Amino acid sequence: MTGFPHSTSALIANTTVHDVKSDRNGQLYRIFIYRPDAHPPEQGWPVLYMTDGNAVIGTAVDVMRAQANYPSGTNVGHGVIVTIGYPQDAAYDPLRRSWDLGPPPGQTYPPFFENSPEVRTGGADEFLNFIVEQVRPMVEAGFPIDQHRQALFGHSFGGLFVLYSLFTRPSAFTTWIAASPSIYWENRAIDRFYEPFATNPRTRDNAELFLSCGEYETDKLAPFQLGAGDEAERLAQKKITLNDVHALDMMERLNNLPARPIRVRFEVHPGENHMSLLPVAVNRAIQNAFALRKL
Repeated sequence: MTGFPHSTSALIANTTVHDVKSDRNGQLYRIFIYRPDAHPPEQGWPVLYMTDGNAVIGTAVDVMRAQANYPSGTNVGHGVIVTIGYPQDAAYDPLRRSWDLGPPPGQTYPPFFENSPEVRTGGADEFLNFIVEQVRPMVEAGFPIDQHRQALFGHSFGGLFVLYSLFTRPSAFTTWIAASPSIYWENRAIDRFYEPFATNPRTRDNAELFLSCGEYETDKLAPFQLGAGDEAERLAQKKITLNDVHALDMMERLNNLPARPIRVRFEVHPGENHMSLLPVAVNRAIQNAFALRKL
């Protein structure tokens, strides 16, 4: 780079990268692991697992480093962050995440791009098994982990995956964080997994679910969308995907279950759209997964 003759690649502090092949489907995943620069507590570190690992790891580590060293002012303690992504430099692999994060049985859709494969959904169970049966044992072999403080985060399709994981493997994690979950997807296919869960929840003690969306995922258009000439069309499309309506419905149903097996909270973040919500949601995920005092 001109003017910087001795430049080197920037690295994410205290973070290692591991390419791991799935025992089930043979696909290669890129696992990013952040370890705190501190002594572990007697019970081990709390841990947060995150989907879309390439897109979230940098933000997650910076949020942790900025807040965990000031616990009295942030209520955030140290912990291990594990993000699951793909062996590439881009933030997302749209084709693979569609399969990995989509609840079964899934469907097939036209290619995203010309001369690219068809898009398939329905691999969420396979992906969940990879996290729980393969990634988690590797993490626990390398770090002292608190078995009672394990969290799972996802955004958009990842948020849908979090709900699928909660409904099908309710004892796998204690804290569940679904940001802008695509509950509407495939005619609310997630509901077929909700019903068996509601009958027999089997969640961990003190289980929590955090739902969220951006202000402009509601029936409001963002300022940059106003006056563009297609406001009516945009609002009509938004009625299908309104994340606040679907999330509020999910919260009410879960909070009304007998014996309250999981505490559910929902928040709308002002000024954010579906994609701009991501760093805000990562920040909240760190605050919820590593909270020193539960509120």
